[in-house]
Amino acid sequence: MDRDKIVAVVNNFLVNEFEVDRDDIVNDANFKTTLGLDSLDYIDMVVIIESNFGVKLGEADFKQMVTFDDFYDAIQNKISEKTA
Repeated sequence: MDRDKIVAVVNNFLVNEFEVDRDDIVNDANFKTTLGLDSLDYIDMVVIIESNFGVKLGEADFKQMVTFDDFYDAIQNKISEKTA
């Protein structure tokens, strides 16, 4: 799956499921600050990512994320690892 598709899918579920303003989703924006999610929201996000992309992000993956670019990269890397 190419990065543009990943970004489109991720941004759509962030807007629809987590009520994030689409204008706030900027590649270099701080991921955690912008989303303001609690621990249950992160669990929901893991489930949504798994259902959309067939990969699972863990706690260690989220700890390394700073920007939305990091988030997209993590998903893309997991997909690449799965298909390798």
